[in-house]
Amino acid sequence: MRLDKYLKVSRLIKRRTVANEACDAGRIQVNGRVVKAGYEVKTGDVIAIAMGARTVRVEVLQVAEAVRKDDAAAMYRELPE
Repeated sequence: MRLDKYLKVSRLIKRRTVANEACDAGRIQVNGRVVKAGYEVKTGDVIAIAMGARTVRVEVLQVAEAVRKDDAAAMYRELPE
């Protein structure tokens, strides 16, 4: 699954266009590398999202095309900074 779509489906970022813009601006890293929105997310990847002064790091636990809002948090595990 594309990175921008994963960020939207997992509800880490509300809209896919916002996720796409964050990727283009270089604010998203996967496994320590800045990546484009088309990066294929795999289980075990570590995603770092720079939001203002704060950076959120998560580990991908599962990749699913469609998830209910209640189950979205099960797609990733938040890591300490």
